[in-house]
Amino acid sequence: MSLDLAEAALAPSRPAERAGPTKAAPRNRPVVAITAALTIASLVLAWAIASHFQLVSALFLPSPVAVGKAFVTVARDGFVDATLWQHLAASLGRVFAALVGATLIAVPIGFAIGSSAVGRGTFDPIIEFLRPIPPLAYLPLVIIWFGIGEPSKILIIGIAMLAPIVISTATGVKGVDADRLNAARSLGATRRQLLRHVILPGSLPAILTGIRIALGAGWSTLVAAELVAASRGLGFMIQSAAQFLVTDVVLMGILVIAAVAFALEAVLRWIERRLVPWAGKS
Repeated sequence: MSLDLAEAALAPSRPAERAGPTKAAPRNRPVVAITAALTIASLVLAWAIASHFQLVSALFLPSPVAVGKAFVTVARDGFVDATLWQHLAASLGRVFAALVGATLIAVPIGFAIGSSAVGRGTFDPIIEFLRPIPPLAYLPLVIIWFGIGEPSKILIIGIAMLAPIVISTATGVKGVDADRLNAARSLGATRRQLLRHVILPGSLPAILTGIRIALGAGWSTLVAAELVAASRGLGFMIQSAAQFLVTDVVLMGILVIAAVAFALEAVLRWIERRLVPWAGKS
């Protein structure tokens, strides 16, 4: 088969998707941004009022100013033998190592589940077994099997990321347009060409969505993972501060984790818009 002819046969569907009626979304963005900014400002104002009038003891709820000072102090002078940036770098390294490993394992499994009855029968029970169990439940077993080194922390985070990517990938593979598959087959496409030029592009939006969900799950598992004999990391910093009731550092660490997670989500959304601009425009 001529691959150019196959791609030409499939190409008309994408421009049609891109040209779909999605004019309302850009007009709504300023409203969403303003509403979000007002919500955040209201929460910070309520926090400042509560701390100013001592509605809650400063030991339990430091003021926003105290948390800001803690940010500057930890970023400059450090906390538990490392600066904020060193803690952040350690946590990002663990999360991204787990994300890469989980993606390399989960995407092929998702393709196997979505495209093959044998693959579904083989891997689906394993994923359904892992999915409902909190990663913390694996923590003692992981320590026994792999010790207390860096691989244990990455493995715990990776387990939390695995199921969302597998399920999203399998859903994306199953949702590929049958008309595109039939058009490619009628032009003589091989199984490899179907996978590369039809199935993979069609399932890419779902894969990226799964990675976004997995990244959030990984961040939520970070604090628990860094309980395992860590000497650096945002989770380790928060736990150390909590032991000494340094609440301003605890709140500062939580806000940093939230800010980094928000930034990563924005980056992934930007990547998704660049790689799959046709997603959601059918």
